[in-house]
Order: sequence, then structure tokens, then C-alpha cells
Amino acid sequence: MQIDEHHFHGLLHSAKLVEAELRRYIAPLGILPRQAQILDAMDRMGPVSQADLAAAFGVTPASMSTMTDRLLASGYITRAPNPVSRRQNVLGLTEKGRKLLDGIAKAWAAVDAKISAALGENAAAFFAQAQHLRDNLGGVVPEVARAAKKSDN
Repeated sequence: MQIDEHHFHGLLHSAKLVEAELRRYIAPLGILPRQAQILDAMDRMGPVSQADLAAAFGVTPASMSTMTDRLLASGYITRAPNPVSRRQNVLGLTEKGRKLLDGIAKAWAAVDAKISAALGENAAAFFAQAQHLRDNLGGVVPEVARAAKKSDN
């Protein structure tokens, strides 16, 4: 067993390996893991502005625009003017995009199962600690981010 000089090195390496597994499971759907995350978030959030989606993922609106442009070009999402604010667009899932959601959930479940098998009886504690780490480093689940923003208004 290798010993890392810094504790987080093992976490970084593990994250890369997990993402490689996810890519393998997602590949038959013809999308990338980040695109799968966006489609899933849009399903949970409902019609959403690009700015709100970017905020939920902690990226710039320009970065989100690049990601959503690819989903638009593939016919997975739509972009329409926001009826409330002409300066914003609202993104929504198309039927083609919705059809991917079941496959996305199955891919994520397969990766969860692979991690659980690797960790054995420690899996539940690991997942709980991972969520705790995400929360304490400022990460949020997209629909939680949207609800928090609405309560601030």
C-alpha cells in the first residue's frame, strides 16, 4: 500500500478513478458525466435560468453557457426567453433529455455499488463523510441551492 505525503492525495486519486468508472458507465448514453449532472439537476430544479444553474454548480455563467450549448445542440434541453425577465433565458429538458434520466440514475447506482463493494462495511460511513466534507467546503445539491436563493429574496 502506498503512503501519500498529504492525506488528500488519496482522495484526489480516488476521485479520478471514480470519474473514470462513471465515464465508462455513462458512455453508452452518449454524454459526459458533467452533462449528466446538469440534466439531473435540471430535472430536479425544473425550468431554470442559466445563471441559477451556474450558481448551483459553482461555475461562471460563461462556463455553464459552454456546457448548455452542447446539450442544446444535441437536443437534450431547450432555451427560451424568461417571461418574467427579458434579460434571462430559461432552460428546460426536452423529451430526448428526459429519456436519458433513467440511464443516468442506473449509471450512478452502478458506481455507488462499485464504491460500496470496494469499501465493504465502511461504505455508509464513507458516503456520509463525503457529504459532510462537501457541505463544509461550501458545496450544495443544486435543488437545495435554488431553494436557498429563493428564501434569500
